[in-house]
Amino acid sequence: MSQEKKITKYTASIHYDRRLYRQDVAGSIAHVRMLAKQGIITDREAESIGMGLSSIRQEIEDGSFPWKDELEDLHMNIEARLFEKIGDVAGKLHTGRSRNDQVATDMRLYCKEAIGDTQKNIKALQSALLATAEVNPGVVIPGYTHLQRAQPVLLSHHLLAYFHMLQRDRERFQDCLHRVNVLPLGSGALAGVPYPIDREFVARELGFGGISKNSMDAVADRDFLVEYHAAAAVCMMHLSRLADETVLWSSQEFGFIRLDDSYTTGSSIMPQKRNPDFAELARGKTGRVYGHLVGILTLLKGLPLTYNRDLQEDKEGFFDTVDTLLSTLEVFAGMMSTLTVNVERAREAARDSNILATDLADYLVSKGESFRSAHGIVAELVRHAASQGKGLAELSLEDYKKLSPRFDEDIYAISVESSIASRDVPGGTSPRRVEEAMKEAHRLLEWEFGG
Repeated sequence: MSQEKKITKYTASIHYDRRLYRQDVAGSIAHVRMLAKQGIITDREAESIGMGLSSIRQEIEDGSFPWKDELEDLHMNIEARLFEKIGDVAGKLHTGRSRNDQVATDMRLYCKEAIGDTQKNIKALQSALLATAEVNPGVVIPGYTHLQRAQPVLLSHHLLAYFHMLQRDRERFQDCLHRVNVLPLGSGALAGVPYPIDREFVARELGFGGISKNSMDAVADRDFLVEYHAAAAVCMMHLSRLADETVLWSSQEFGFIRLDDSYTTGSSIMPQKRNPDFAELARGKTGRVYGHLVGILTLLKGLPLTYNRDLQEDKEGFFDTVDTLLSTLEVFAGMMSTLTVNVERAREAARDSNILATDLADYLVSKGESFRSAHGIVAELVRHAASQGKGLAELSLEDYKKLSPRFDEDIYAISVESSIASRDVPGGTSPRRVEEAMKEAHRLLEWEFGG
């Protein structure tokens, strides 16, 4: 490779920024319509440029567009092709704009679309989780702290925890959209343009909610990409937690769920294996998204105003974050929709009598004991049972009474079912509260965010 080609390859962005072609063409068509409306170019010139750009978009979509690496980026490729198609009038397209505000507009348009797609995929996963919760309404599992069995909960309650994590993610992306939805076009290279342009017209044409207030900030700003990366990192963190529990729950040690064969793979050497590779990959890809967040923050931290070529490096990581998050959400929606629950195995794990220890303490409180004292009594009871090789339910009433005279025969009425039913507070795991929570989840799914 010649030195000239090496230099061109180093500076070129065409191999990744070509995915902005729809946004670039749309922005250019809106811009040229505005130029004609304002009398800066003629209607005939605008029509010729617009038809040429539409033809170029079609060429790109059908695969016949003649990409040229030596032209470095998408914008120069489209402009060069426009000259080939319509002649010198193509030179009027760039009146009143710079590549600086042009590419900033393209990225905002792309980010707006990515947010919409992301919210749609999050909602699909929420729907899958809610559906799985609804078809397993009475299934009991152990709830864990420190990965130790703690208290019994309904499986549906556990799944709805992820539903609400994802709801916060949807809201975060909506909040991000508020700041993405601003048109920078018309800022020129950095100082505005010396033409009587109508920026509000272009904003309406492209579906932006408003225009930028400062031309220097507009061409230098990539905060909206940082916000998408940050929201994506939080969402991937939630997915990674769900992935980890999916891996655990589908293991032979837990056995609470069975993943559909389409979401597992076999071993290259052990024929019995059903590996939860999709969930494991999601855990791994989470670090990749975190890396892109750190990358964009590092890219921006030392840049003086306004545009610097460093900003060319804002795209590859962003595109990869979008692709990674969208595909992970899509895979998880399918995986959650097709898993099956091993009801008996889950119930067996939840029937460990020690899981009702807190209920025993609450029982003593209902008899007049202070909770701190009750906690100590039950802790001693657990140690006594362990020394006898028994569970709490296997102890005699005499064993109970040795530690507190407040214990009576009704202690044996405490069960997994009574424990769950007693958590009848807003946000609790009682069947009534979970049923209410599922109805509320449906209302959240039906509500659509504004633009």
